[in-house]
Amino acid sequence: MAPATQQAVQWTLQVMRDGQQIDSFDGTTTVGQTRTDTHHKVIAHDVGCKDQPAGSIDLSRTITVSPLQASANSVILAIDAQETLEGDTAPRTPEGCKLPPQPRQVNASHPALTVPAGEWVSWQIVDKDPALAYRVRASLAAPAAQ
Repeated sequence: MAPATQQAVQWTLQVMRDGQQIDSFDGTTTVGQTRTDTHHKVIAHDVGCKDQPAGSIDLSRTITVSPLQASANSVILAIDAQETLEGDTAPRTPEGCKLPPQPRQVNASHPALTVPAGEWVSWQIVDKDPALAYRVRASLAAPAAQ
């Protein structure tokens, strides 16, 4: 009799900012295992009264996905996220010169997100300025051929 193998979960996580997809993560992870991915986006802003390029900033996003349970009907995922994002508005000096948008750290953790097989589930991370949500889809991965 063959030993029971741990089930693998195929998942996709889309990062939605103000309703637009800005990033995507995907993978196949065995139940009980963890997968962590980091994406970097380095951007520079024109600042000051002469619109000179300023120092750049690394907007990093780290997602950790851990399938906790999986069946043909649904998957339960633990998700941890840390990201640096910029606000929608760029501040100005009293003289009207541009300053770069202020970056902020966002940390979010969902201990058990239930994802019905084949369906997208949204998880709101930040409500506004900007609105940030994750859309997640997950299902059992097809078993590997023997």
